[in-house]
Amino acid sequence: MKEYTQYDAIGLAELVAKKEVSPKELMDEAVSRAEKAKEELNCVSALFPDIAETQISEGLPKGPLSGIPFMTKDLGVAVKGAPLTSGSRLFKDFVADKNSELVDRYRKAGIVTFGQTTSPEYGLTTSTESALFGQTKNPWNLERTSGGSSGGASSAVASGVLPLAQASDGGGSIRIPAACTGLFGMKPSRGRIPMGPVRTEGWSGLSTVHAVSRTVRDNALLMDLTHGREPGSRYVAPDEQVSFLDQLKNAPRQLRIALWTTAPNGTKPDAEAQKGLDDTVSLLENLGHIVEASAPALSGEAIGKALLMNISAYTADLTQSRAQALGRPLQDDDLEPLTRDMVNLGHTVPMSMLAWANGVFQETAVTFDNWMDAGNFDLCLSPMLSREPDMLGELSLSREDKDAYGKAVTSFAPHASVFNMTGAPAMSVPLHWSSNNLPIGMMFGARYGHEGLLYRLAAQLEEAKPWFDKRPPVIYD
Repeated sequence: MKEYTQYDAIGLAELVAKKEVSPKELMDEAVSRAEKAKEELNCVSALFPDIAETQISEGLPKGPLSGIPFMTKDLGVAVKGAPLTSGSRLFKDFVADKNSELVDRYRKAGIVTFGQTTSPEYGLTTSTESALFGQTKNPWNLERTSGGSSGGASSAVASGVLPLAQASDGGGSIRIPAACTGLFGMKPSRGRIPMGPVRTEGWSGLSTVHAVSRTVRDNALLMDLTHGREPGSRYVAPDEQVSFLDQLKNAPRQLRIALWTTAPNGTKPDAEAQKGLDDTVSLLENLGHIVEASAPALSGEAIGKALLMNISAYTADLTQSRAQALGRPLQDDDLEPLTRDMVNLGHTVPMSMLAWANGVFQETAVTFDNWMDAGNFDLCLSPMLSREPDMLGELSLSREDKDAYGKAVTSFAPHASVFNMTGAPAMSVPLHWSSNNLPIGMMFGARYGHEGLLYRLAAQLEEAKPWFDKRPPVIYD
């Protein structure tokens, strides 16, 4: 297995299909690498190879990803018999009693789930650090964040533990970790990928689930294998006429792309992020696309307040329900300081504020679409991060200087949450490395339901400026 990291997931699955390697051998290799990464990068919250071995012994369904090793995120996606802590001491003893619908779809595709990656408490911040598990490190620089809240997934994939991993995104949490670690990350359209059972959406529809990956084709194929309506879903993203993977075969036509530089809250990219943006514009123009500076008229203040009101209310409900299940009140050491502040706020948010916040989300979606239509834009481009990945501790929910935390978290990836409000898809593409050899991804956004167009452009960019062979200092080869 010395050549394990030379393959993406499709490549590994092809080896399995040819019987050149067995699913058990692949899983053992991934577990061995995950054990090392757990010690060195702190990106693994739990390993359960016994569950994976049972899955293999019962026989794997055949398919284009059958036999590949895979990890889910320790937030929202349940594997029966495995822990699901949500990165919180309040849930440290919780064990899932059923699979999520998404895990069942992985199983039907023959994907072997053997462990979980770390998340900050309830996915509330853009760095994967928690009082329960500690700091997850970026394999490009161990003093830097690997992003959040899917930073465990991004750290594991970037370091060669596995070729792709499940991730979720309620405010940038697929795209930010991908941008921090040199990976490809796609946030799908709302309703594209299942999030149930029981609850089929998170944070009033802000949150979605999919994956971070080393290649575009792995990401597209996984979406082919998992998308579609689930029981109880109140909406579903429109089907594309051609599979997402097959769409990669054809380069996009000439696109009109809006260059959206300054975020709604006024944050501008620093010199490194701006260089990445400039280089990306040049690359797009060399590929024949048209890039034009433009920005939607959005209120950063309203967006920030609406997010805070909504997420605080949901966090208050979650923690209250857990305390009731435990049969005791919340205790001082159950939650991290900034999480507790959000819970306290959530218990005082008037019902009218939640209606107002939902109105802001809808107005944002309308404004975004009207802006795209007015400029006849196909896509928009922004820097995914406004700067290099932050130092660990800057974005922690346990940071003592709360004002400094607020400034850091709102300026780190300030364009990201717009696409959670609109429900539209967006992707982070690893197109820039800073002078310090740190990744800074570039974000492309589309109209609702247009993942296929994003994937086609991503494949074109991947071919024009390959990133697969870029290796961080910490990689398990």
